[in-house]
Amino acid sequence: MKKQTYGKDMDESYEGSPIGMAEEKQREMLEEEGDYDDKPMDDTELQGIVASEVEDAITYIDSDLSPLRAEATKYYRGDLFGNEEDGNSKYVSTDVRDTVNSMLPSIMKTMFSSEKIVEFMPRGPEDVETAEQMTDYVNYVIQQDNDGFGVIYSTLKDSLVRKCGVVKTWWEEKTKIRVEKYTGLDEMTLMVIMSEDNAGVTVVEQYDDPDAEPGMAMPDPMTGQVMPQPVPQLFDVTVKREIKEGKVKIQAIPLEEFLIDRNALSIDTAAIIGHRKMTTVAELVELGYEEDDVMQYVTSSDLENNAEYLTRRPTTTTIGMSQESNNPFMQRALYIELWMNIDYDGDGLPELRKICCMGDGYTIVNNEPADFIPFADFPCDPEPHTSPVEANSIFDYTRDLQEVNSDIMRNTLDSLAQSIHPRTAVVEGQVNMDDVLSNETGGIIRMRAPGMVQPFTTPFVGQAAFPMLDYLSGIRESRTGMSKASMGLDADALQSSTRAAVAATVSASQMRLELTTRILSQGMKKLFKNVLRLVTVHQDKPRMVRLRNKWTPIDPRAWDAEMDVSINVSLGNGDVDQKMAMLAMIAGKQESALQQMGPMNPLVTPAQYANTLRKIAEMAGFKDSSQFFNAIPADYQPPQPEQKPTPEEVLAQVQAQSIQADIQKKAAELELKREEMLRNDDRERDKMASDRFVKLRELELKYGAQINEAQLNVELERDREAVKAIMQSRQNQPGQMNG
Repeated sequence: MKKQTYGKDMDESYEGSPIGMAEEKQREMLEEEGDYDDKPMDDTELQGIVASEVEDAITYIDSDLSPLRAEATKYYRGDLFGNEEDGNSKYVSTDVRDTVNSMLPSIMKTMFSSEKIVEFMPRGPEDVETAEQMTDYVNYVIQQDNDGFGVIYSTLKDSLVRKCGVVKTWWEEKTKIRVEKYTGLDEMTLMVIMSEDNAGVTVVEQYDDPDAEPGMAMPDPMTGQVMPQPVPQLFDVTVKREIKEGKVKIQAIPLEEFLIDRNALSIDTAAIIGHRKMTTVAELVELGYEEDDVMQYVTSSDLENNAEYLTRRPTTTTIGMSQESNNPFMQRALYIELWMNIDYDGDGLPELRKICCMGDGYTIVNNEPADFIPFADFPCDPEPHTSPVEANSIFDYTRDLQEVNSDIMRNTLDSLAQSIHPRTAVVEGQVNMDDVLSNETGGIIRMRAPGMVQPFTTPFVGQAAFPMLDYLSGIRESRTGMSKASMGLDADALQSSTRAAVAATVSASQMRLELTTRILSQGMKKLFKNVLRLVTVHQDKPRMVRLRNKWTPIDPRAWDAEMDVSINVSLGNGDVDQKMAMLAMIAGKQESALQQMGPMNPLVTPAQYANTLRKIAEMAGFKDSSQFFNAIPADYQPPQPEQKPTPEEVLAQVQAQSIQADIQKKAAELELKREEMLRNDDRERDKMASDRFVKLRELELKYGAQINEAQLNVELERDREAVKAIMQSRQNQPGQMNG
């Protein structure tokens, strides 16, 4: 990322850059061939164009717009009109302020009622996750890194009172100096501190610790002799850290500081647009300018004759705005940042450039290409085909009503005062004037003769003014949409009306207010897109922030800075209770569909049901609905429900289990039969062996013959094993058991 520089360094760096060298080489080649006749605009010509445009824009602001906006400020404050007479009422009605202060809470609540003010719209399915992260981060930058609520509040008040509000965005890089002192550091710890790469670390002071004690005596491993340990080298150091920070800044700039050409129909198409302000020498030096160059432009305030500036600061005098200051760095110079579409490089096509000027002569001190205009405008009620700074405001709609109401109330109060304190006629020389002028209750008036004092009784005629005041109040309500019924201030305002009439009255009032809110919310789209451009261009490393209660690394360098923005303000007919009731009914229908048709039904998805629950939480006043319900991802697939078998499948399963049981029972019976056969065979053979033993003994005793008994036993056992083998083979072939 290229660091922004100012003054001559910018031109030199651009000319020496690869792009500048390539353009210069191409220009030289074309000039040699005779095909390049256009040349870049020289500094004198550019200075003349800029000075002329700036002078005309300042005249347009100071002479045409600022007096109107200054008058609006006076009416908002309830200042006197200047036609008051001594001895009469000086009451001033505050219709402008009352209407604006009644509208602001509703508009601010509408803007900030949801967790996300606006949302970035993905271009395709692959951009959904990135768009959500962009939305969260830009909302975080506006509301956490900056006082987003305060900036928008000031901007909307400017819009409602003074026709239009303007928010400026820029990337600010600052270097903070922090001095730290450490004591008793060893050499290794000192090296670790010096090697930190998160900030520039320099040692301001370093000296050994005189109070360091020797280490513990330890025996030598070779000789066994106890040797005293050397005194460790400890350091006391003072470290200066230079911490560089860059972040997006937003500001509701004063309208008298905002410059725009008188023929502009919008900010994007303006021939010139800029920001002028009296900037201190310290601020200009911080921007990169040389102190000696800045000091020659120190002058009195360029705004000392601006009616709007002086009206907003009634206690400030022109002497107080002078450049005189005991601190040279606090002296001020006129500094103007301009954005112009101009053909500076001579290629026949105008391009956007940022031009900075100083001093009363508007001397150009910086000239560089620009990619966008960093202003977002918030017109109250713009007129078609006119500049946004000339939009209608609440002041324009209620100015005459404030004057008439003030005049009626003054006359009414004067009539009431005359009826309570009537004028008195006296005969000069016959009355003690001190007694007549005294307002003491029950006081005595000394007269030389009766009838020397006569009061002029004046009846109170203010009753006739009350219907007129109600009539004027109705006119104000129809113009601005702010009625007693819609504000909930007067319980009797719709006492005798039907339910339909009440709903129609409240709905009409809300529609007028919602229209104003929708118009103002267009400025939020511009503001968010400007912030997105700045973070994608200038943030050169990931940043760890807390989004949705999770620490998330944010790296916007790969984001699409041209992604569309959608307003996410809570607009719609009906009050909060009606919307809550409707959302509760929708949630009930969704629950019924999910229960009856399952999570994969074509009517409602779990993600839609989650959105309804989150919206209910937001409508209930909980800004972060994720505390109660998580957002379901778009690619979420609910688990498939277990399918129940059909009756035919159940019957087949039962039959298969029955057959398996019969097979197992038959096998058990066969096994039992085999065991029984083996036991019978063993029993018969044991009986045969016993009988044979008896017979053999009889033969030996009877005939004296010698019989080989072992051979007979072997043959008998061989036959037994043969029978078992046959039974085992038949067990392995159940079908042959009956053979």
